Amino acid sequence: MTADASVRRSAHRVVLGAFEGADVPAWLPGLIEDGLGGICLYGNNLTADPADAVRLAQALSQAAPSLVLALDEEGGDVTRLDYATGSPYPGNAVLGRADDLPTTTAVAAAIGAELKAAGVWLDLAPDADINSNPRNPVIGTRSFGADTALVARHTAAWVQGLQSRGVAACVKHFPGHGDTSDDSHLALPRVDVDLATLRTRELVPFVAAIEAGAATVMTSHIVLSALDAQLPATLSPAILTGLLREDLGFEGVIVTDALDMAGASATIGIPAAAVASLAAGADLLCIGPSLRGRGPDDIRDVVDALVDAVDAGTLAAERLHDAAARVDALAAAYGTGLVPADPAVVEAGLAAGRRAAAAALDDLPPLRPGVPLIVRLETGSNMAVGDAAWGDLGLSGATVVSATSDVPPLEGIVAHDGPVVVVARSAAATPPTWEWLVSLVAARPDTLVVELGWPSPEIDALPHVVRGWGSALPPSRAVGDAIRAATTPTTRATPGPTGEAR
Repeated sequence: MTADASVRRSAHRVVLGAFEGADVPAWLPGLIEDGLGGICLYGNNLTADPADAVRLAQALSQAAPSLVLALDEEGGDVTRLDYATGSPYPGNAVLGRADDLPTTTAVAAAIGAELKAAGVWLDLAPDADINSNPRNPVIGTRSFGADTALVARHTAAWVQGLQSRGVAACVKHFPGHGDTSDDSHLALPRVDVDLATLRTRELVPFVAAIEAGAATVMTSHIVLSALDAQLPATLSPAILTGLLREDLGFEGVIVTDALDMAGASATIGIPAAAVASLAAGADLLCIGPSLRGRGPDDIRDVVDALVDAVDAGTLAAERLHDAAARVDALAAAYGTGLVPADPAVVEAGLAAGRRAAAAALDDLPPLRPGVPLIVRLETGSNMAVGDAAWGDLGLSGATVVSATSDVPPLEGIVAHDGPVVVVARSAAATPPTWEWLVSLVAARPDTLVVELGWPSPEIDALPHVVRGWGSALPPSRAVGDAIRAATTPTTRATPGPTGEAR
């Protein structure tokens, strides 16, 4: 083991660790003293009370201002601060449909203001992927859209809005995760398009983000054969150093996507993936949520592997120290402690997001009067979204039925004497629920299908579909407001509150 204390300290500094539970663990201060780079919060740190997430983040921030404190707060489907209730901000797909740059900037600034007040100063957002594959299982509504120029301009606007509140953006997933049919949490996706396509499609939003001053960029666990036929981007010197650093001129911090994901470490393990990624050009190694009950050992294993690699000559000490210095510079620029949120900034973002979500909806068809029967198709979610709350239409008095693979009998649904509304994220994702939905629509043609995921081509065959472009509160409540208006008899009375988010 190396006698050079600076090597061990730098090895700590480049690790973005994690822990389980909603309280700061007793072992964390010791690792912070050793130089730990940071902590990322995940779903396993959250409770049913959103205030607990803020308290935990503030406690971590006050423990060490130099500690990178990160989480995924994209707005829309991917949220941590509002995991239990659903984000009050729309996601990228809604913002892309609105295509109003001041709205995107306002939403990102509001998210940044709330994060900074909680002590979080690295947001693993925005998602800059172009969702060119409508069946992409992990990107979908996290993307601004399928148009390259639109994604690029909104990525830049989101970066500028977030960083205007003192929170560093982390633009992901470089060099692009949109044209994939596999989830890199579970497998190693490949994108086999030529270099010209990558340069005119996938890379364009990242170039825009770099020009907008993005502080960090996140790698993807994807093989892009035109750039490196063997290694995923996270482990590829050709992509991280050759393309991102040298060709595109990015000078900020390169952050890995979580190294516990199959696309990075399924065959070599997390410590070896950490060494390979740092050698390839990454600076901050996100090792993923602590799910195995090993506590600090997950972090120490990576630190030991980095130190051993320097001793063995397979990792240059200069590369390790360079990465640690970049993390230090990021902390000096953004780790400025708690900053109270400006209420005007937050309210402007909330209001802009609600307007965008309402504008993104399809027009509703005529609905029969009566109490709505809402069937929630529980088709699951990817690991980035987790178990965050979704699809709350805010329709008090409606009858709600949840349907998983054990779908309810059609007879009772068809016989309902009010409107039938089926709410889903990726309604065609699982054959049993899709077959059930098709049968329901055949028997009850006036069924309203609300698609809150990225619409797959199959949806177009259904007669009455409303696309919400996200399942967080703004699009969900916009759908609910539209249904309420369509099923409420017109009167001269002043309408009451609509139950908008926050």
